[in-house]
Amino acid sequence: MAHHTTTKQLNFLSVFLLGVDGIIGSGIFLMPSRIYAKLGDLSMLLMPLAGIAVLMVALCFANLASKIPGDGGAWLYTYTAFGRFAGFEIGIYTWLLGIITMATEISAFVTSLRSVFPGLNNHSNYLLAALGILAGLTCLNLVGTNFMDWVDNISTIAKVGVLVIFVTIGIFFIHPANFSNVSGSLTNESPLFGRFNEGFGMVFYMFTGFSFLPIAASKMKNPEKTLPKALISVLLTSATLYMIVQFTAIGVSGTNLATDNVPVAASFYHLAGTFGYDLALGGMLISILGVALSVSFSTPMIAASLASEHQLLPRMLGHQNKRGVPMVSLLISAVICALMLFAGNYLFLASCIVFTSFVQYVPTIMATIKLRHHNKLPQGFKLPGGLTIPIVALLVTAYLILSFSVELIFAGSSYLSLVAFGISMMTVIVK
Repeated sequence: MAHHTTTKQLNFLSVFLLGVDGIIGSGIFLMPSRIYAKLGDLSMLLMPLAGIAVLMVALCFANLASKIPGDGGAWLYTYTAFGRFAGFEIGIYTWLLGIITMATEISAFVTSLRSVFPGLNNHSNYLLAALGILAGLTCLNLVGTNFMDWVDNISTIAKVGVLVIFVTIGIFFIHPANFSNVSGSLTNESPLFGRFNEGFGMVFYMFTGFSFLPIAASKMKNPEKTLPKALISVLLTSATLYMIVQFTAIGVSGTNLATDNVPVAASFYHLAGTFGYDLALGGMLISILGVALSVSFSTPMIAASLASEHQLLPRMLGHQNKRGVPMVSLLISAVICALMLFAGNYLFLASCIVFTSFVQYVPTIMATIKLRHHNKLPQGFKLPGGLTIPIVALLVTAYLILSFSVELIFAGSSYLSLVAFGISMMTVIVK
């Protein structure tokens, strides 16, 4: 998830909390059952493995963030290394990633509500609810960003509070006999290698929010030092928390976890009955809605940044009203988000996030290699091992392709390419 801009400078603790809040979203509340259905008890190992894999990519972001000041993240690094056109294309995908993230969180919210309102299993009702939430978020944007700190705080307290309570209580209700599905899925007979690849993609999605953190680099105190430390700390903390939550969910629910639509809430039911279920579901819904609202504010700001810095998009996309809201960027983002909601369900949208992240990661890693000894840039945060980390990061991103089915690669690449092409053509026409 991404966050709104702010005028105050952020210290290390603020950046760390911002990063944790950005990474921990709907994934930890909805993915544990999906991952368990693929790999059983082996799913616990994916959390630290994916965390380490993402850390390799994040270190490349950290290296470039310490060299290249300013907001922008992947598109700014690509622009610096490979020029205006490459920066423009990655900038479009950065904006698109924000839009897809918003659609995914809205989908996650409606998906979570299905356990309370079964009628949402009907696709038409699902779309009406999702589009209604999108319309509400768009209207809230018109108010401006003054209350976003309050929204962020409530969202963070809800998500972290539910997870901490769940782990703290659940650790006393773990049944060793529940760890009986060591070999993998009980509901799938496909080869372990294929299921592992699919599960890796799901877990990788749960970490993708880190790439939004460098976008607000200029709002941090000493970003060249603060951002690298924060990225590393955030990813290690998130990976540890994910592994503990997965371990607790398996220990409490056992093989029933594979069929739970809202796994954390369902596991909470085993701990405290209906009260526990309602508490977990309420905290989860507040958290997801808070993330969706925050992303709905920050995503148009990405387009505004592209328009304001280096004029990669028409200036009108960067124009803000009296409340600091980029109206044109907001409306375009909302329309594309609506199209994404029509495109598929939560798991499809989550896969689209990983796919779009892949498009950003490759040029960023290549920029790390190209600008390694650039004489006009500061040395910044030095990557240990020379080219080892960028090469490993490239291998990790290449491996991500194995997590997608052929159908998803074709459908996702075609759909996202059409959307990105449409945005590109639109901006050229507006110019």
